[in-house]
Amino acid sequence: MPAARESLLDAAYTALARRPWSAVRMVDVAATAGVSRQTLYNEFGSKEGLARALVRREADGYLVGVDRALTTHGDARERLTATAEWTTASARENALVRAMLTGCWSERLPSPTLSAVPSSSAVPAQRRADGALPSPGDFVALVRDRAVSALSGPGVYKSDVPDLARSCELAVRLALSCVAAPPGEGGVGDLVRSALHRQPV
Repeated sequence: MPAARESLLDAAYTALARRPWSAVRMVDVAATAGVSRQTLYNEFGSKEGLARALVRREADGYLVGVDRALTTHGDARERLTATAEWTTASARENALVRAMLTGCWSERLPSPTLSAVPSSSAVPAQRRADGALPSPGDFVALVRDRAVSALSGPGVYKSDVPDLARSCELAVRLALSCVAAPPGEGGVGDLVRSALHRQPV
């Protein structure tokens, strides 16, 4: 039932854009997705389960974009710049991504606990959603480690990896600072390029 699950998550995301999570009704989400309310409960178990699945999907989508940014550009600095630009654009356009990256959950959003919750779901995707959700610090580490993996190919000595990791983390943290306080002219790209110009990448 992956198609129904995605339709339900899309419907929940759309509903969240229109009203606070506390006012989102399961019956409306099911109706918008064109499935029964029972199907919704079979898939997610509860409104909290739906919230966790929605947050997990948005986290996964953000990380897919990180991987794309790290592989579709030229040199290491441009890849890290693209990753930083993706991070700020995602946070600007998606309130759930912004909340996950900053830890600032507004009252309009669901705020599931980050720790794992007991799961009795027969649905593998829901069991994953019921697992631990990433904290802002986890996202920094995830993006840094993905960047190091993508950038430490041939020609990078093992002794250079710690410096590379610091540069990658610097780019991520600069992007997060731009989420909290958007930069002026030149945007995050110029800020990251300038900072990385002085770093070994």
